[in-house]
Amino acid sequence: MQHWQNFIAGNWVDSIDVISVENPATGENFATVACASMADVEAAVTAARACVNSRELIDCKPVQRAELLYRIAAEIRAIAAEAVELAVLENGKRLTDAEDEFAEAARYFEYYAGMADKIEGVSIPLGSDYVDYTVYEPHGISVQIVPWNFPVSLCARSLAPALAAGNAVIVKSPELTPLAMTWLATACQRAGVPKGALSMLCGRGPEVGAALAAHRDIDQIVFTGSLPTGRAIMHAAAERAVPCVMELGGKSAAVVFADADIDQLMDSVNWGIFFNAGQVCSAMSRMLVERSIYDLVVERVAALAKGLAMGAGVDNSDITPVMSHKQQQQVLAKCQLAVEQGAILVTGGVAGGQSGYFVEPTVLRDIDQTMDIFQSEVFGPVLGIMPFDTEQQAWDLANATDYGLVAGIFSNDINRCMRGTRALQAGQIFVNEWYAGGIETPFGGTGLSGFGREKGQEALYSYVQTKNIAIRIGR
Repeated sequence: MQHWQNFIAGNWVDSIDVISVENPATGENFATVACASMADVEAAVTAARACVNSRELIDCKPVQRAELLYRIAAEIRAIAAEAVELAVLENGKRLTDAEDEFAEAARYFEYYAGMADKIEGVSIPLGSDYVDYTVYEPHGISVQIVPWNFPVSLCARSLAPALAAGNAVIVKSPELTPLAMTWLATACQRAGVPKGALSMLCGRGPEVGAALAAHRDIDQIVFTGSLPTGRAIMHAAAERAVPCVMELGGKSAAVVFADADIDQLMDSVNWGIFFNAGQVCSAMSRMLVERSIYDLVVERVAALAKGLAMGAGVDNSDITPVMSHKQQQQVLAKCQLAVEQGAILVTGGVAGGQSGYFVEPTVLRDIDQTMDIFQSEVFGPVLGIMPFDTEQQAWDLANATDYGLVAGIFSNDINRCMRGTRALQAGQIFVNEWYAGGIETPFGGTGLSGFGREKGQEALYSYVQTKNIAIRIGR
């Protein structure tokens, strides 16, 4: 059985306690990872503070930080072939998707390398007796708590801009999928990241995650994950007014009008809810369909779901396992509750596969806003569908949850689509393609989906703070 260590200030560190890592396609343990202790937390914070105080990243020329990030990207590309199989084993995802995840991670570092020398302040006119200007400075120590569904790319998403801005970073890796992302630490080490600028700890969330969030000497928290955990982190951060970036999930709706291209819609459904077994925070978990095409769309979605092949990620199957037995049981319970509350099960709703934690792709029709399946996140391959009669009703139903991460519109009427982009309450709106956009487009939510933005140029400013300098000129 393979064993992995934590990365603390340039060194690989073992621990007495270990965490077992499971293959969700088989249910079998195949590796262990050192479980970080409170002493490891203190060592990581101490090293990060020493790095910040040395000003090695802060005072170097911005172009040198850019060159560092380019080197990291090159190292990620160099190790990807060896690392992707590990991502498949621990996460259950398809091999092609694991390859894409490492490629995306490298792209994040390349993107923010291009911005490292463009963090520019402004000059503010106060009259001839003054010189006034602003500069952007890093927060200092950025604690980044990474989720288990896309650990490599989501770690890179926050790590790259944080380093580009000159922060020291402590990453808390997820207990379920901590292994593949250690290759990011290896890439950073090989690229020459300064000692203390990066530590990566795997530990149990209620212990290590909570200790990092509440630590007296950290300056920022970045979190992607569940709403209950996010709330606990924000409570800890509020004690010292530590700034946060929070991405807390969603219950996102696609609004489908009668003039939509149905073939294009089916492609978006396939990616929107069945990709990665639906374990995506911005998944298309609700679909609102104009009544005149409602039965047709339900029929097409059901045929799509029934035609998907279920199996292990190493085989590049259409439907891969959910992350754990606990996750499988939670998803199945949500499906059962939906039926009990009046939804009609069209297909799926049961466990699948000969072993491991599979859930058959599930379609529920005739849901309504009183049901739990309409309001709460499932995080599995489960799509709830309901009809609407008027455009305004569609917008109202799409907005009828406390979440506001993404939303989608499918229509060939550009005027209607533009009205929808104004009416829908979400941080990102997709039109005629779910997951339109990329690394360059800001991502984040409203309401219970959180606050702050990742990705794009806007994300970089989550990792800096503004300092104003006002100088009176003597006569």
